[in-house]
Amino acid sequence: MTSKNRLFALVAVLICAFAAVAGYLLSGDGPDRPKAASATASATVSAGVSATGPKPSAPRTSPPAGATPAGGWVPSDPALADVCRTQLPGQALDTLGLIAKGGPYPYRSDGIAFENRENRLPRRASGYYHEFTVVTPGSGDRGARRVVTGSTGEQYWTTDHYGTFQEIDARC
Repeated sequence: MTSKNRLFALVAVLICAFAAVAGYLLSGDGPDRPKAASATASATVSAGVSATGPKPSAPRTSPPAGATPAGGWVPSDPALADVCRTQLPGQALDTLGLIAKGGPYPYRSDGIAFENRENRLPRRASGYYHEFTVVTPGSGDRGARRVVTGSTGEQYWTTDHYGTFQEIDARC
């Protein structure tokens, strides 16, 4: 093998190794992937779309206010406090209505995956939960109120930006 052929072989091996490492790191399985990466950034990388591109698909729609899901409402975690849907502020009910319709949402980050880093909700696979902003009157930004939904239809309410959660009971 000539030195020119060895050089080409070495470059080809290096390119393949680089592509393999890049694929591993971008897949989200890399050991050095920061845990605090923004959900928007990770969704952008994994979906291959820009942050201004298509929104992620909406989670399953929830039952209408006052309706009881088939078999009755059962909390996803009995240790988690619950709140009657009718006790939520009007802005939260507006957000729940938008979720049921699939949008459009007032904030670009509405509908992104909620990573449950604080582990305050039941543990589920990545991408199971999605978060939605609840407008806070008088706030100059998104505020601290959110509705977080699970892929099987459960809904959670937080007033303190994920510090505490209450599961929303649709029966009342």
